[in-house]
Amino acid sequence: MDVNELRRDFPLLDVGKENPIYFDNACMTLRPRQVISKIVEYYSEYPGCGGRSVHRISNRVTEEFEGSRDIISCFLNAPDRDSVLFTKNTTEAINLVSMSFPFKKGDLVIGTDHEHNSNLVPWLRLKARGLIEYQPVPSCPEYEFDIEAFKELVKGAALVTMVHVSNLDGRRIPEKEIVDIAHDRGVPVLLDAAQSVPHMKIDMKGIGVDMLTFSGHKIMGPTGTGVLACDPEILKGFDTFLVGGDTVKETTYDKADFLPPPKRFEAGLQHYAGFIGLGEAIRYLDRIGPEEVHRHEVDLNLYATDLLKDKIRVMGPKEPTRRSGIFPFIVDGMNSHDIAMMLDELGNIAIRSGHHCVHSWFNSKHQESTARASFYIYNTKDEIKFFADTLESIVSDFT
Repeated sequence: MDVNELRRDFPLLDVGKENPIYFDNACMTLRPRQVISKIVEYYSEYPGCGGRSVHRISNRVTEEFEGSRDIISCFLNAPDRDSVLFTKNTTEAINLVSMSFPFKKGDLVIGTDHEHNSNLVPWLRLKARGLIEYQPVPSCPEYEFDIEAFKELVKGAALVTMVHVSNLDGRRIPEKEIVDIAHDRGVPVLLDAAQSVPHMKIDMKGIGVDMLTFSGHKIMGPTGTGVLACDPEILKGFDTFLVGGDTVKETTYDKADFLPPPKRFEAGLQHYAGFIGLGEAIRYLDRIGPEEVHRHEVDLNLYATDLLKDKIRVMGPKEPTRRSGIFPFIVDGMNSHDIAMMLDELGNIAIRSGHHCVHSWFNSKHQESTARASFYIYNTKDEIKFFADTLESIVSDFT
């Protein structure tokens, strides 16, 4: 992978000497020209409605839209292409599961103790309504996943729903072991893969996971796009979440006859441009190769850790190879927002600061916040060096 050649595909990085250093990729990635062009292609060449009319414009929309479903299904090695449901984002996908899964009153749902709010709040809402119980698996002292505690909790569970790779510190759960243990007890597993699908090879059939979600905006795709890939047998037991146009075969004044998946879960006119663009983003990533992406991110994390190990405290796994592209850090005595603002002002460096939508973890540890740089395929070691020098200067001036 020639990173300098690849950077030319991203307009924000190909505009001259004043390019920003974009290290906020765990929040949202940049989009290549190929994705932007695909979106423009829809609005320019076939800006119609798919699946409803019989004219050639509508047929082209349907072809491109459903073609993206095929691309995504193949990329994930999903159980079935019709089990790939389009949503607005990971948050909506998990809400779809929470509102559609056939829970019985008092059923137990298990998560981790460092879930993104997207995979915590939907379950807390059901708990507050008295519909389910929710229990996070407590981490070991070094914040590793406690597989023995999980083995005990899962015995009485109805659903396991866990973050695959944490946006907080890059930590990855032992997904295959978790799935095998849960399945031995007849419990299905949902993986929040928003931070893993863009960064590593994911094989749903190989893992054996029942449900998996991710967001388009974290994988070089358009905002407002997401995916829930689900085992077809589990989908059969789901209630409908959003209903209306495009979800039904027929209606009378008395009843509605719903379509099979995926259509019964994709109510109303769809974000055609977005999902056509998402398919192009997946195609772009697949050409590079998820394994190559992961190798590049780890290489950058190793370099950043080596340059800054004596200047800051890196949070999460001590070994950089286990943090993928996530580089979370603390400067003792400094507020993370101040660090982020100074990096932006002094170096045109964009990072994230705060609680990273994992408030529950910070509140349980009585910790204020962290700064987080996050790397992707278009970032370079030269950018890492400039970031490290700028941060070192900030820390030196402050202390």
